[in-house]
Amino acid sequence: MLGEMGNSEALALAKEKGLDLVEVSPNARPPICKILDYGQFKYQKAKEEQKQRKRQKKVDVKGIRISMRISGNDLDMKIKQAQKFLDKGHKVRIELVMRGREKAHGSLGYDLINKFAKSLGDDVKIEQRPKRERLGLGMVVCKKNN
Repeated sequence: MLGEMGNSEALALAKEKGLDLVEVSPNARPPICKILDYGQFKYQKAKEEQKQRKRQKKVDVKGIRISMRISGNDLDMKIKQAQKFLDKGHKVRIELVMRGREKAHGSLGYDLINKFAKSLGDDVKIEQRPKRERLGLGMVVCKKNN
């Protein structure tokens, strides 16, 4: 802690010690600077960022496609598959594919996709409500604790 000083004084002091003058907090009044080796400073920052990236949990979005004419057994199988994805910590994108005249019956599609989401259980949170897309309807669900 050297206190408040001018730029030229601080630069001279840094050169005298053979180090660099690094501005740590430019928004503070007055700006806060440190006298240190800039190469080592950059290396430490890169290491910190690398550790943070390593600690991050990558969440994949898995997709489940259903259609308006899906049978009960197939729907149960798709529900089980979605449950597996959710248990592994992934988000699940549910796509309801509508073909031809099925597109005219949007309310039936909304009912089916909402029924699918409700059948996944109470611990599922709807992250993106069902909405119209190019092929039909789509929504995203995930576990509540995520």
